[in-house]
Amino acid sequence: QVQLVESGGGLVQAGGSLRLSCAASVTSLSLVAMGWYRQAPGKQRELVAAITARGSTTYVESVKGRFTISRDNGKKSVYLQMNSLKPDDTGVYYCNLNYRNNYDPGQYWGQGTQVTVSS
Repeated sequence: QVQLVESGGGLVQAGGSLRLSCAASVTSLSLVAMGWYRQAPGKQRELVAAITARGSTTYVESVKGRFTISRDNGKKSVYLQMNSLKPDDTGVYYCNLNYRNNYDPGQYWGQGTQVTVSS
């Protein structure tokens, strides 16, 4: 049973930073893609950033230059460094694991962590 546990969310003022972490209970992360998704109230869940097993990354246009996704296979973890946060970044952020190793969402999700950016 794969479990993903997110942490690092919270309340921050616009312009501030947060770092999200996701720890995976798997044998190895080395062959899988990982992603961060977010869902704002009344909106659909959207991909924020994803990283493949080789380290290729993709970002939604609105966070390019502000967010950075990274992974530490030894710690079985993926991170999302979020800088210059804006109120539009508010939402529940979910970690995702994809055994197909592409940018599509996989079947495994964390429980989510709330990020609130005040203006």
